[in-house]
Amino acid sequence: MAVVSPGFRGRPRDADTRIPPGQYLEKTFPVLSAGPTPRVRTETWQFEITTETGKKHSWSWADLQALPSEKPTVDIHCVTQWTKLDTTWRGVPLDALLADVETEADYVMVHSYGGYTTNLPLADLLDGQAWIAHEYNGAPLTAEHGGPARLLVPHLYFWKSAKWVNGLRLMVKDEPGFWENVGYHDYGDPWREQRYQGD
Repeated sequence: MAVVSPGFRGRPRDADTRIPPGQYLEKTFPVLSAGPTPRVRTETWQFEITTETGKKHSWSWADLQALPSEKPTVDIHCVTQWTKLDTTWRGVPLDALLADVETEADYVMVHSYGGYTTNLPLADLLDGQAWIAHEYNGAPLTAEHGGPARLLVPHLYFWKSAKWVNGLRLMVKDEPGFWENVGYHDYGDPWREQRYQGD
């Protein structure tokens, strides 16, 4: 029979079936960043999609606001083990931005103001799975949480939902982004606990 010292229990896992393995329920919205917080004005904000052939498609803030938006309510999961349930956003679905983009690419490198990058399969941005989010809980997205706009891909760990997003580079072959280059998983499925390479 195994003996466990008193107090050596770790953090209990919540019984809610929407909380992936190894995660705990978080009521607040922690702020985690790899560097300083960029302060991007909507007057100068721009979003650009560059295809694998180098063709560019770009949108200003006014262009983004003119597109149809959606209000997804989703659960989000941070690789640092917290999960926040029923978060409400407003944003433009990636389907709308990619609708007129001709590409043979299978992968995307996401780019942000401040230099952050993260890689994703293109399929994970389509079919109602991802948004360029510009509101959280009915208010403009704050800079600390990635405003004026961030990528929102709630079915993957939250480092894939890049803050301060300003572009996508479509790629035929996958490449690692910022955290993936230092050992984080290339995909990041919270239900499979894909935190680090080899998970």
